[in-house]
Amino acid sequence: MKITDYLNAQFVDASVKGKSKNDIIEAMLQLIGKSDKILDFESVRRAVFEREQVMSTGVGNGFAIPHGKSDSVSDIVAGFGITEHPIDYDALDDKPIRLVFILVGKESMVGSHIKLLSRVSRLMNNESFRNKLLNLTSPEDIIEAFRQEETMQFA
Repeated sequence: MKITDYLNAQFVDASVKGKSKNDIIEAMLQLIGKSDKILDFESVRRAVFEREQVMSTGVGNGFAIPHGKSDSVSDIVAGFGITEHPIDYDALDDKPIRLVFILVGKESMVGSHIKLLSRVSRLMNNESFRNKLLNLTSPEDIIEAFRQEETMQFA
């Protein structure tokens, strides 16, 4: 199971607009909202925001991973964005974020959901990878960077 199995150019945005954490989460939801795997957008939206209320998904190092589980998706849905400006996201390290990976999985796919969250987190622990992403502007280049990093870290 690879991150790049779930990312495609339609759900990658190198200039996510927003001024707050909620703006960014909403923008990422709108980005993946086009997926035909989403059966009920409002239910998915609720799941992601409810998860965020439990604890901030701003994990540190300029990165956030808003996520949720909902049976309103037919399969895992993922998206990636780079914010136009640093965003105060209530991150664990109290630093602003620019990199955002959104992930929504089915309630019955908890194992796969956790595995992907872990994999994304591991990639994002690599400072050079984060810096590389910040300098990319095309969805295709961003996906290729994920593909290369996955190959290096998980070969």
